[in-house]
Amino acid sequence: MDLLQEYVYIPLDVFQKIVQNKGVRNKLEAWLMFFSTDEPEKMAELMEKYPEFQKMYREIYELCLNVEKVMEMFSKELQELDRNTVQYMIDEMQEEIDGLKADLQEKENVLGKKEAENNALREQIRKLMQE
Repeated sequence: MDLLQEYVYIPLDVFQKIVQNKGVRNKLEAWLMFFSTDEPEKMAELMEKYPEFQKMYREIYELCLNVEKVMEMFSKELQELDRNTVQYMIDEMQEEIDGLKADLQEKENVLGKKEAENNALREQIRKLMQE
């Protein structure tokens, strides 16, 4: 699959070890620090150097203070996850039922053939006994 975007994966734990020695030097590192730290001192330093992060940090902070709203978000996600799990289980069971129906049909066909053979043999035996 050809994509127009280029993706770069950055392990944030490794980034934290590197930035610990060098400090935040550019906007990219500021974003990585914003996403990877939960230490108030580091966030204060970051917002002092890059004030545009203050609004986002304030929103996240207020969201975390409202535990009920956070739990509601998790509850909705868990409900969707449960719904998806139930649908997956239903699909799996339907596939199993379809497979069992096919097996049953095949066995009924074999049984029908055997019954026809038995009837033919009974007819032959009956004819032989009449002679």
